[in-house]
Amino acid sequence: MTDALLPQDIDDLAEKVIAANRDAKRTVALAESCTGGLVAAALTEVPGSSAVLDRGFVTYSNEAKMEMLGVPSDIIETFGAVSIACVWAMAQGALEKSGADVAVAISGVAGPGGGTVTKPVGTVVFARAIRNSEGEPEGELKKFGDLGRAEIRRQATLCALELLLP
Repeated sequence: MTDALLPQDIDDLAEKVIAANRDAKRTVALAESCTGGLVAAALTEVPGSSAVLDRGFVTYSNEAKMEMLGVPSDIIETFGAVSIACVWAMAQGALEKSGADVAVAISGVAGPGGGTVTKPVGTVVFARAIRNSEGEPEGELKKFGDLGRAEIRRQATLCALELLLP
């Protein structure tokens, strides 16, 4: 029986994230929607992660995004929860509600339902906000395709971990 909770590629990348941020003396916060806490779970699998991970917000519903992270309702009404505008607001909210130096936010359509013509299953958006940095947070939209719910969530977790590297 294996001792691994998550796939090896996620474990390996999480170890790199913890080591790199520890060395950079940076703490991180997460605002997760479609990954449902998988990024935080990956980080907490690494011994010593408490020196780096400040907190994680699992804001699956639109109400949670608004209540916990302060995402304005007009952003969700205008652009939707799966939008760069929404994850920017999520990342900013995670920074504001934490003591972290950097925050990454993730929202997407993991399927099998919920996709639309403009946001098909496999569409995931990411944002990274860094405390005391000028301008907008960094944002990225990825279309993984309809790979199945588990694989979309795995790919999104890997992308979010990459964004946490200094």
